[in-house]
Amino acid sequence: MTGTDVRTEAEDSGPSGYAAARLRLLTEGARSGPPRRAALAELTDDWLAGLFTAAAPGAQGVSLVAVGGYGRGELSPRSDLDLLLLHDGSDPSAVAALADRLWYPVWDLGLALDHSVRTPAEARKTAGDDLKAHLGLLDARHLAGDLGLTAGLRTAVLADWRNQAPRRLPELQELCAERGGRQGELRYLLEPDLKEARGGLRDATALRAVAASWLADAPREGLADARRRLLDVRDALHLATGRATDRLALQEQDQVAAGLGLLDADTLLRQVYEAAGVISYASDVTWREVGRVLRSRAVRPRLRAMLGGGKPVAERSPLAEGVVEQDGEVVLARAARPERDPVLPLRAAAAAAQAGLPLSLHAVRRMAATARPLPTPWPAEAREQLVTLLGSGRPTVEVWEALEAEGLISRLMPDWERVRCRPQRNAVHIWTVDRHLIETAVRASELTRRVSRPDLLLVAALLHDIGKGWPGDHSVAGEIIAKDLAARIGFDRADVAVLSTLVRHHLLLIETATRRDLDDPATVRSVAEAVGTQSTLELLHALTEADALATGPAAWSSWRGSLVADLVHRAHAVLAGDGLGEPEPAAPTAEQERLAIEAYRTQSPVLALRAQPEAPADPVTDEEPAQEPLGVELVIAVPDQPAVLPAVAGVLAVHRLTVRTAELRALRLPDDVDDGPVLLLNWRVAAEYGSLPQAARLRADLVRALDGTLDIAGRLAERDAAYPRRRGWVAPPPRVTVAPAASHHATVIEVRAQDAPGLLHRIGMALEKAAVRVRSMHVSTLGSNAVDAFYVTTGTGEPLPGEDAGSLARALEETLRA
Repeated sequence: MTGTDVRTEAEDSGPSGYAAARLRLLTEGARSGPPRRAALAELTDDWLAGLFTAAAPGAQGVSLVAVGGYGRGELSPRSDLDLLLLHDGSDPSAVAALADRLWYPVWDLGLALDHSVRTPAEARKTAGDDLKAHLGLLDARHLAGDLGLTAGLRTAVLADWRNQAPRRLPELQELCAERGGRQGELRYLLEPDLKEARGGLRDATALRAVAASWLADAPREGLADARRRLLDVRDALHLATGRATDRLALQEQDQVAAGLGLLDADTLLRQVYEAAGVISYASDVTWREVGRVLRSRAVRPRLRAMLGGGKPVAERSPLAEGVVEQDGEVVLARAARPERDPVLPLRAAAAAAQAGLPLSLHAVRRMAATARPLPTPWPAEAREQLVTLLGSGRPTVEVWEALEAEGLISRLMPDWERVRCRPQRNAVHIWTVDRHLIETAVRASELTRRVSRPDLLLVAALLHDIGKGWPGDHSVAGEIIAKDLAARIGFDRADVAVLSTLVRHHLLLIETATRRDLDDPATVRSVAEAVGTQSTLELLHALTEADALATGPAAWSSWRGSLVADLVHRAHAVLAGDGLGEPEPAAPTAEQERLAIEAYRTQSPVLALRAQPEAPADPVTDEEPAQEPLGVELVIAVPDQPAVLPAVAGVLAVHRLTVRTAELRALRLPDDVDDGPVLLLNWRVAAEYGSLPQAARLRADLVRALDGTLDIAGRLAERDAAYPRRRGWVAPPPRVTVAPAASHHATVIEVRAQDAPGLLHRIGMALEKAAVRVRSMHVSTLGSNAVDAFYVTTGTGEPLPGEDAGSLARALEETLRA
């Protein structure tokens, strides 16, 4: 039977004919999805129009209007019929009688009905008072009666919506946010509400309303397909349950999946999650655009008055090479060339997360369309930017989702595709696998001060469940994937081994602590043997806590934490040695010795700045892959004198040079020169953005800094004041400790803090104020984390007394917290 035959049967047979035709349409195996919804709406239109014509033949000044979901033609098997009987107010009693003749047949069939009877003026007033009513009228569609009456209402309602948009859209955004907070994120829920949860059908309807305002529009790519997918699932859910429900309960998921011809319930959930992700991302982008437009409209009249007319130019603040902030978003600089800069997507993402700002849709799409793939292994800068992105705390989530929405994450890490939108059928887990991995990185970013290798902690957090997309034990599969990915990202062999160990044993501590006897020496020994080193155990302890916190509230407690801490303490004792001792400095190169001699003879600083040579054209074939240094090498030789460290660090900060690694040591000169001490600083630096300064300028400013004529603190404060303060992410507080038994010749002060311009200058000033001598130092920047060790002595060259060392650590920590 064709669609025309179904409609004819409904028209000829009245309510019973409509019911039979409706049942036949819903049970047809050949028709589903949009065609069935359209046919059901058309069938219902014809039936209701027939009722109207029979009840009021030739009526003027009254019409029947479909609104809401029915107005959009989105009739699922158990959908309500949203109807408005519109009239001009000339004969209320006749309209009341007509309403009875329309509504009762609908009720007699057991169909849900949402109805109202109003004049155009009453409809507009109701819309003005009730946002939900206004949204329903935006989709008004004429069914029968006076077409002019319906058309006039549609025109007036749309005009009201556009005129009131600056007031109604913030109200709509607040309504969406409140509903999302109450119902949760559709793309992460095991039993989601397809309509009310964030990323569901309500949000898709809200995006249509925003577009109708002409104030902003949603990204269109994939949005219609996402909406269609959720409607298809709702149709199948209605047919499976026989009820008007939008909640996809666990017990119905297999039947719904079968109704849609899908493999299983997991496949169903993954498609639902993917659709919800598209709608959620489009909502985020759209509401940011609405906010930007409304702010612009509010500010523009004042600016025009101040500037005497003309369109104001949006302010652009640099964030990183090729990346700027504009109007509350991170965009690409005008000179940026994604097609020539494969690291740009990660650099832009890291800059956005660090600043706590969203990536603009245009920037992400441009990079997705034009950026070249990263070479394998990744260059050092790409690895650093990934670590910085992962270590940026809560803002990482939004930025990561923006990259993922445009396919950039799967391009960077192909194995990510297996865990993307993958459900976890475990009551303890509150996230999908991919979101859990990002949440673990967010939690790990709060624990970076506890470990000496925060970069390995953050990457392990990202990869620890990567094996869940493969059959078998996900820890075993994950170890293999982690090895491959870590090498691809550019870690050396030793770091790859640590990362694969962390992934393989990420459940070891929690399972052992809660299921084994910790008083049995064999239990602790097995853990120590599996982990191998104290530094790996330190990382595994932090990863275990981050993983549990990211799983859900039921996965971590003070009791579990105390058990794990006890196990870690016992394993540390097994792995403990006699202390690391102070590293032996490498012999100076010929160039370093030449610079030191020249500095001693001239009694002034000398330096050499060498750019990193181009990478070889042919791939490295050695067994150990070559590690590309990050930045350029800066070697400085300075006659020993006070305040060298803060002076050098301050000059570099003034010139916007980021310190990646740094070493300082006193160099013994050859006997034929003299035995006067010269400090040798061997640093690797990178420009925040733009080109490197000339070596002559650096040396001139260093001379001024050492003789006190360059106000470094003032210059840095002036620069900070010139840029707006961004909300960003609140990093974990700095941690300064005294490393016990780390050196027999000096006191080792360890500093772990968020990297920031001028950080090393502040540390140097604090050490100078404490009147200690820096015998040597070893500084490294891992992503956005500074991990520094300073070997300090008294003025006579002795290690600091215990109380003095503790006081120095506390004073330095207070300085960095300020």
